[in-house]
Parts: sequence; C-alpha cells; structure tokens
Amino acid sequence: MAEPLRSADAGGAVYRSRDPLRNLPPPEVTGPSHAGARWPPQEEEEAEVGWQEKLFSQFEVDLYQNESACQTPLDRQYHEEILKLEKSGGRKNYRIFTYTDHDRFTNLEEHCQKVTDSDHEVPSYLAERMANVRRRRQDRRPIEASSLKSKIITWEPSEEFIKNNHVINTPVQTMYIMGDLGPYGKLGHREYEHVLCTIKVDGNGVITVKPDFSGTKGAYRIELDGEKRDVWKYTIENASVQVQPEEEEREQCVFRDLYGRHKEYLSGLVGSEFEMQAAAVHSLFSVSAQGYEYDNLYVHFFLELPSKWSSPTFQQLSGVTQTCATKKVGWDNVAYFCYPFTLEMFFTQGDESEDSLPQWPVLYFEVLSLDFWQRYRVEGYGSLVLPASPGLHMLTIPTWRPMELGTIAELRRFFIGGSPELEDITYVRIPSTFKGERLSRFGFRTETTGSVTFRLYCLQQSKDFLESSALRQRMQGVLDRLGGSSQQSSVYNVLEAFQRARRRMQEARESLPQDLVSISASTAQQSQEP
Repeated sequence: MAEPLRSADAGGAVYRSRDPLRNLPPPEVTGPSHAGARWPPQEEEEAEVGWQEKLFSQFEVDLYQNESACQTPLDRQYHEEILKLEKSGGRKNYRIFTYTDHDRFTNLEEHCQKVTDSDHEVPSYLAERMANVRRRRQDRRPIEASSLKSKIITWEPSEEFIKNNHVINTPVQTMYIMGDLGPYGKLGHREYEHVLCTIKVDGNGVITVKPDFSGTKGAYRIELDGEKRDVWKYTIENASVQVQPEEEEREQCVFRDLYGRHKEYLSGLVGSEFEMQAAAVHSLFSVSAQGYEYDNLYVHFFLELPSKWSSPTFQQLSGVTQTCATKKVGWDNVAYFCYPFTLEMFFTQGDESEDSLPQWPVLYFEVLSLDFWQRYRVEGYGSLVLPASPGLHMLTIPTWRPMELGTIAELRRFFIGGSPELEDITYVRIPSTFKGERLSRFGFRTETTGSVTFRLYCLQQSKDFLESSALRQRMQGVLDRLGGSSQQSSVYNVLEAFQRARRRMQEARESLPQDLVSISASTAQQSQEP
C-alpha cells in the first residue's frame, strides 16, 4: 500500500512559547529520500537540527575551503569551522543543511518574496519598504528612557511621515532547513537546493513553522522539474523531550510567583490613594423593529432608575431614533435603526442586612410612525429590564397599543392619523405613581403589534469585583444581590409579600395586652410537654 504524500507547499502552523529562543525544540528531519527506483542506502538521511544551528552544504564546503573567497567576518568564521570539520572526519550530513539568520540566502529570500502570484507584479511602496526593512535582529539594546522621543503623539502627520511609519517592525529571526536534491554523486549545485522547512520566531514568542510537523499525516513530497520528474519525500518531527508533570507544575508555580511579584510591584507604583467608584453598569444598545402595520418607524425611549441607582448629571436618560423605512425580510417588514445609545448608571449598595432586594433599571419605549403626509400614529409600547449579567444580549420584546372599539376610530387612524396614547408610559409595567396593593387593568383594551429587538452590550465595574481573598465574599454578595433579573419580579413579589405579612404579625403581636401574650406563651409550652 502506497504511503500518503503531501505537497511541500502545504500551509504552516503557528505556535506560541514563553521560553527564550535558545530553548526552542529542535526539529528532526528524515529524508529526503527518492520515491522512485532503488537508490543507495546513504540517500536516506536523518538529521536533528537545533535553533540557528549551522549545517554546511556541499556548495558551501567547496566555497569556504578557499580562503581567498572569504570576504566578510562571517565567511572567515565559516572557513575556520569547515577546516575543523575536515580535521575531525568531515561532516555527517550530505543532503540536509541549513541557512541561519545571518546567511545571505535569508536576506535574498525575504527580499524576493512576492505578494501575488502574477509574473508581472509591480511591488507597491509598502511592499518595497517591508522588503528592505531589517526585521530579524533581536539582539538590539533596549532604548534608554533619556533617548525616548519627547513627542509621543504627532497630531498633524505629513504624508511622508505616514509612509515612513506604516511599516511593521517586529523583530523576527528566520531559519531555513534545506535539501540538496541533485543527482547521486553530483551534489553542490545551487539549482538543486530546495527549502524543506522554514522556521520564524518573532519578539512576541510566536513561532511559525512551514510546513508543519508531519505527525501522523504522512510525508511531504517535492517533485522536480525536468525529464525524469524525480519525486522526493521527507518528514519533519518535533524532537523536543516531553516535560514531566512535576517539572511543568514547578514551572507554573514559578510563573505564578513571578507574576504575583510583578503585580505587587505595579500596584506599588500606582498606589491606592484615589477614589474608587461605586458599582457601575455601562450599557450600549442598538435597536431594530419588525412586524408593524405602517412604514417609516422611529422609537422613543427613556430609562427609569429605581431607588439606590443614580447617573451622572450630564447623562441623558431618554432618546429618539431617526425615522427608518422598512424592508422586506422573510414575511416581516423590518426597520434597522442601527442607533447606538450609551447609558452609565451607578448602584449604591446599602446595608446588606436590608430585607428588600434591589431593583434593576427599566427601559420603556414606544414605537411610532410618521408618513409623507405627516400623519402620526402610535404603533406599540413595551418595556425591558436591563440584563444583570455582563456581555452581549439579544432581546426581542413584543409590543402592544391601546385601541378603541368601532369603525370610526380605525378610519380616523387610517385617514388622518392619531390613536389612543398613554399619558404615563410607565403604565406598561407598574406606574411609578402607583401606591396601592392591587393594580387593575380591567376594561383596558389593547392590540398586539410587532416587536423590537435590542442588541445590548453590558459592562459591570465595581471595587467589590477585585480578585482579592478579603473581598471575595463581598463580591459574591454583590453578584447575588444584583443577579437574577429574569426571575427578579417573581422573587421580589414573594419576598415583599412575606415581609409585609411578617410586619403585620409583629404589629398585631405588639398591640395585644402583655398578660394575654404571656398566657398564650405558657399554653404553647404546656402543649409541647408529653
């Protein structure tokens, strides 16, 4: 059965490591081996390569053996290393070799990269600058504080300034693992050199390996041009030693201790001599409406803050969207307002021993329509309790509108506009002016209309949310007191009814004569005795 082969142009993989570059695990390259006729055993080669480890090719050995061909300090260093290899018995690799970050091949390879696959590509200004920038040096000295620019922000940048600074300058180190795929016995020709693997590591610890480690996916293949169409195959494996669980746990402990000390150091620099705000809730929402009778809709809304809630003086608690025409989406006519509105509210936590639960702010809204003839109609009323949990929330609220019986009211609504309206929009829920125990809506006629969809982004901020062992119980208490908006109305009503019954019982007990209370208490004790 034939082995599965993959092209060497397969996509790479990106890894992230917090270890320094010297601890980068070495890849183990097996091959290249010829996939055709029987070749000599030495044609199958295996090499374990470390990070920036130099393995010389036959071409480099022939070139650097001649001292007169060495022009740079790096060439002379390679000349000395090749002489030492010859004295120690020669190199062990034949077809597998490497180009490190300092070699000329790395400069030419990065400079000649194309952005597209067109043969007539003309590089842009940005592509030329990216090709010419020196990105690979990570051994730069850190910039001293005295040498920092005084102007951190350029408020009026020129076009030339924008062009010169629109270049990514993340330091990157590159290494190429190469293969000499020339005919047997004729190694050392540059036209037969092919890239087996490219490894890049930037200053943020991001490691890019292209192609990725073979694993269980099979070997890679390289098909050469020419009459014979030779096919070579090779594999790339991760040769690093697996870390033992004890060592990994010890390393994690060291990191936690290091990060803890760094956090304490930053806290010491910042200090705590500033006022922490109360529990704050930030909400950003946009709306859309669907399923209404008339077109050209707009939404009028306002926020009601219960007790213990407040907002900044400059904060507007009401707003009106723009008029939006509807479009057909499925079976409904939908109006996408895309109207962002930001709310900022503060909750003042009282005594934790208080019996009543805090209420969340309520958003009241009404949907209206205004046509070409300036005919104004009320399309629906609704309300929304702001979510108690942070994050993104998509809520669809059904609406209704008051209606009158008879044909005249409908004719008036159709021809001249106008319809019954609520004097107090809080009548959608429990009016703010209501002080009784029972609210009756008997005889109030309504009609179900469309619905409004809210997209809310909620953010909660509080000093009690700090991750400190001394404040965890307080944080949990705040979350418990603020949570559960979906069940808040029912829980709140039950607890309020229980507290009212308890107060009435206590008031009735206090109004009784003391001798009657003592007699009832003694009777209860005698009934408990056997």
